[in-house]
Amino acid sequence: MPSRAESAAATRRALLDAAAELLDLGGLAAVTLRAVGARAGVTRGAPYRHFADKESLLIAVGTEAWAQLGQGTQALREDPHMPPVEKLRQALMSLLTLGRSRPHLYQLMFSNPSGDPTALARAAQHSQNEFLAIVAELVSEQEARRYGALLISSANGIAGMEVSGQLADPKWGSVSATQLVDTLVAMIPGADPRD
Repeated sequence: MPSRAESAAATRRALLDAAAELLDLGGLAAVTLRAVGARAGVTRGAPYRHFADKESLLIAVGTEAWAQLGQGTQALREDPHMPPVEKLRQALMSLLTLGRSRPHLYQLMFSNPSGDPTALARAAQHSQNEFLAIVAELVSEQEARRYGALLISSANGIAGMEVSGQLADPKWGSVSATQLVDTLVAMIPGADPRD
């Protein structure tokens, strides 16, 4: 028989999973504590015992997403067989893939919740530090922040244009998001694809 702590942890996990599913299906409006509890199959009051409100639940979902992205970025950085330029490309493609496959979660991750505007920025620190370390393998540490900000903001814009369908407009010459990422990477000093 599970202990009370194990049962509480399982309920919290079920609520987080249900919230993420509802977010993916219908965006922020689809996530209510009542709907999350119903989807998780828990009692009506259970969500309120784990989360003060919808915002705290969404912050927890976004925090988990940043942690997962950070783990993936760290694994890329630590890969001794992958050239630095490919690490950078893969890190940017991870962001793009997340934006494509889970646009509502992606939007949440880059938001500033009104009750705690820095919560998700704090959650992003590990992922961003790992990304900056990848960039620093190609440019100096002093330049890594400038290039890192340029790369992340550009990737974010590419993801937004792709998800909204704007990138498919003929005026952009049928360029793909992947081609734009490759162009971004090629613009970074030290990003010789032959390395």
